[in-house]
Amino acid sequence: MIARIAAAFIALALCFVAQAKVAYPPVTPGYEITFPRDEGSHPDYRLEWWYVTGWLEDAGSKVKAPRGFQVTFFRVRTGLAENNPSSFAPKQVLFAHAALADPEHGKLRHAQRAARAGFDLAYAQEGSLQVQLDDWSLKQSGPGRYRAIVRGEDFEFDLTLAATQPPMLQGDRGFSRKGPDLRSASLYYSLPQLAVTGSAIVDGRKVTVSGQAWFDHEWSSDYVDERASGWDWIGVNLDDGGALMAFRMRDPQGGARWAAATRRRAPSASSEAGQVSYGLGEVEWTPLETWRSPRTGVQYPVRWRVRVGEAMYRIEPLMLDAELDSRATTGILYWEGPIRLISETTGKEVGRGYLELTGYGGKLDL
Repeated sequence: MIARIAAAFIALALCFVAQAKVAYPPVTPGYEITFPRDEGSHPDYRLEWWYVTGWLEDAGSKVKAPRGFQVTFFRVRTGLAENNPSSFAPKQVLFAHAALADPEHGKLRHAQRAARAGFDLAYAQEGSLQVQLDDWSLKQSGPGRYRAIVRGEDFEFDLTLAATQPPMLQGDRGFSRKGPDLRSASLYYSLPQLAVTGSAIVDGRKVTVSGQAWFDHEWSSDYVDERASGWDWIGVNLDDGGALMAFRMRDPQGGARWAAATRRRAPSASSEAGQVSYGLGEVEWTPLETWRSPRTGVQYPVRWRVRVGEAMYRIEPLMLDAELDSRATTGILYWEGPIRLISETTGKEVGRGYLELTGYGGKLDL
């Protein structure tokens, strides 16, 4: 009951964000993302998130039964009580979502948290990645090493994430446009090909796990323009050691309001990995199959054909039911699950990652 009251309080506070007279700093081209400084929080901006997705397998298991996992921490500057010195003032609020996607279970195991920042119980520190929300956390434990701890009702995980490649700056050196208006943009970088080790507890059974993950960090003050209804996104660790991120912002008719992608080439013995960015007209999303949620009735396109430059891919979900209902905290209903990336040229799997679909249950309002 206390958690519900806290969530209701935060939701009520956020209703006033649009009315708050706060000068949120805009995201502009030319900002130089610096590590580890920019891995931490940017509290002046309106919203920010740290987002990890990946595939896990039980270590030592003879049967390869992969699972997907996701954990996201959100920070929101509400614009409320900016000059109030009280620790109870909801100047910054934090949310967190986590899920375990197990095809044998058939739907997501998921959990969520929400709290105003303060009292050393909920915080997102500046200068390095140190995010805590009650007994959940995502923290930097050394150069290129991170630890994610999540405890839900029917699952837990404690994972160490180790970088194997340098950060991948999205868009124009980290300036990622989200629409025709330059104000709709974020500062955005990724850490693909993270090596994952750790443990998970599922149905009371603890297992040692390993796998690969993808990390995103974005911050913005005006992420979605008023004519966009939601987005479709993939982050994929390619089998050859490369990486692919692609997204489109949808208009109310389901067309592309904006689209972009970044593809990192596989590193080789003779050269470092390079990357190529793609813009509107070079990235195309075509839905192939939909799935309707038996709980909400929302229909999601879960199989896709995606063109990035000259390359054609097919997106195949590991499981159909990956709907995450976070309306009690962030107010968002979305689909997010593990996918295989198939080359349309060869018909073979070329990578594994995650697909995120937002705005299909109603216009997304951030």
